[in-house]
Amino acid sequence: MSGLVVFTIAWWVCFFTVLPIGIKSQWEDDSTIEGTEEAAPKHHMVGKKAIWATMGAAVITAIAAVVVPRLLAQ
Repeated sequence: MSGLVVFTIAWWVCFFTVLPIGIKSQWEDDSTIEGTEEAAPKHHMVGKKAIWATMGAAVITAIAAVVVPRLLAQ
């Protein structure tokens, strides 16, 4: 159960870390859609970023699964 908690926290941290990467707002492309905020992203790529967050969280969870038991055994 603690592994699931570590994975969930790591996933959200990774997700919020990768969220702003590669974002171009509508005003940067001069393609503002009527009725939307100029700062809204043109292509948000949330699915791709969720995959990257999952991979990052898996790595962090694996590292924690190796390091934490060794620290507790001392």
